[in-house]
Amino acid sequence: MVGSENNQLASKTPFVSNNAFGSVSDMLTRIFAAAFSEMGIASELGKVVISERRDLSNYQCNGALAAARELKQNPRQIAEKIIDLVRKSQEREIFSTLSIDGPGFINIKLSDKFLIRTLRSLQQNKIIAPLPANELKHTMVDFGGANIAKPMHVGHLRTTLLGDCLQRLCRFLGLKVTSDTHLGDWGTQMGMLIAEMRHKFPELPYFKSDFNGPYPTESPVTIEDLEALYPQASKRCQSDKESMAQALYETTQLQNGVPYARALWQHFVNVSIKALKEDFAALGVYFDLWKGESDIHDRIPAILERLKKEGHAVTSNGALVIPLQDPTGKEEIPPLLLVKSDGAYLYGTTDVATLEERLEDLHVEQLWHVVDKRQSLHFKQFFLAARQIGMAGPNIQLEHIAFGTVNGPDRKPFKTRTGGVMKLKELIHQATDEARKRLAEMRAAADYDAAEREEIAKAVGIAALKYGDLMHDHNTDYVFDLEKFSRFEGRTGPYVLYAAVRIKAILRKAKEQSLAVGPITTITGIERELMLELLRLPDILYSTYHKRMPNYLCDYAYDLAYNFNRFYLECHILSEKDEDLRSSWLGLCDLCLFELETVLSLLGIDVPERM
Repeated sequence: MVGSENNQLASKTPFVSNNAFGSVSDMLTRIFAAAFSEMGIASELGKVVISERRDLSNYQCNGALAAARELKQNPRQIAEKIIDLVRKSQEREIFSTLSIDGPGFINIKLSDKFLIRTLRSLQQNKIIAPLPANELKHTMVDFGGANIAKPMHVGHLRTTLLGDCLQRLCRFLGLKVTSDTHLGDWGTQMGMLIAEMRHKFPELPYFKSDFNGPYPTESPVTIEDLEALYPQASKRCQSDKESMAQALYETTQLQNGVPYARALWQHFVNVSIKALKEDFAALGVYFDLWKGESDIHDRIPAILERLKKEGHAVTSNGALVIPLQDPTGKEEIPPLLLVKSDGAYLYGTTDVATLEERLEDLHVEQLWHVVDKRQSLHFKQFFLAARQIGMAGPNIQLEHIAFGTVNGPDRKPFKTRTGGVMKLKELIHQATDEARKRLAEMRAAADYDAAEREEIAKAVGIAALKYGDLMHDHNTDYVFDLEKFSRFEGRTGPYVLYAAVRIKAILRKAKEQSLAVGPITTITGIERELMLELLRLPDILYSTYHKRMPNYLCDYAYDLAYNFNRFYLECHILSEKDEDLRSSWLGLCDLCLFELETVLSLLGIDVPERM
């Protein structure tokens, strides 16, 4: 059942409007594509991108080089003809200069008139254009990787933050999104827990053969009990064949719906989900669904029977598998294992059944699995199998969004000082402690009451944690350095957060002094770089979506904060005597705050009112 926890995200979804602010590079591409087409050259070569040399131009078009190779002409001459056509077009007022660099790169500088007009429209409406209608697919984001009876630890950090950022971005860009943490709540590990409970607490009514009354509504164990019981159960089963046999028996009882096993299992699930929701909420992360492997258990027999009947699944060495054929013919891919020789189901089994449910019941069109890159082979097998058996047709997109590990200074997976796996709750506490220390060093929030200081420390700590993780290419491993991530200078969450709080302070003081926040009307110098940065937001949003790379948002947030701080240092906004100029600058501050808060909200970072 879709919950209401994500209403706060859905409310940020923009609507289609004539006043919506879209990609400037896409707009310029349409102009240059028309010029290329008019010359009889493929319009695709008119693609315009943000310039990599900001000192030379704002945007650039490199298509003349490719056209020259195709037409066997001089690229600079082609570029000159393209520029001439653009200058004669109705859109010529957009440009201040069009020039040629090197062998035929077209450099584009925007006019002040266009800059002011475009940003003033965004300032008035504050609506970012959603993705085109043909891209608005129902998207399932599967992330979090939570398991029953196991605490959230540092290994869950990247899937949680990456998946949450992607679901926020998709909602913002107008897609229908369903998020699911896909709980590990079934299988042998549950049987092991029930067996351990029988071993330690045989007096419980669940294990009495003559018990006829309803089972207790209160759980006999807490989440702390489960966290202690699971490793004990696992160790016992690994070292003792009889204990393992008992665990397998309990697993069978559970899967066959025997009341005592189901009742205990439901307690495990309830206390675990309560604790998990608290952990996720501490990071500001919410899910639409809390489904688990148990939800699709009853689908599995019919799916397996159908796959055998259709010849997709065959028996190999006593196990049931789907043989896989690489469509490129370049590699040999191991078969997807569905049922072991002892009759046990595996991840491949539950993944296929879960996919069927998502496609048939939820009508999902693209599925993103945000999972550790070490599972890449499994997802290659799973996706290929889904195509081969006809479950996922060509219009269904299946994607594994892989990520690397969070490492300590020794470049090995991050652990506590004692060598254990660090709980996520402990990591959040450490981030808050470090933020509290940084704020004290800066004497920030020193005059506020204790409760507000603590809220600010939490906000700064979460900003450090989230930005520190998401700023990295998720395909790579990275070293977790909380001291570095918590600094208020450099490329960090607290630096960006402080810039947003600074703007809030400026606008608050302007209101107290009855100073007007007016439309953007003026470019005197330094604010031009900030304006150009503000123009980039839609491009960044669309690129982040298409490439699934939240680090683009982090880079943009830093660049915007940096350019605002330069503007702030050079332009004495509140003390400016020219009323029109001050009003325009305050309007620019207001727009900058809108963009910073938008990007930070997509990263899952809340901005305090003050520091």
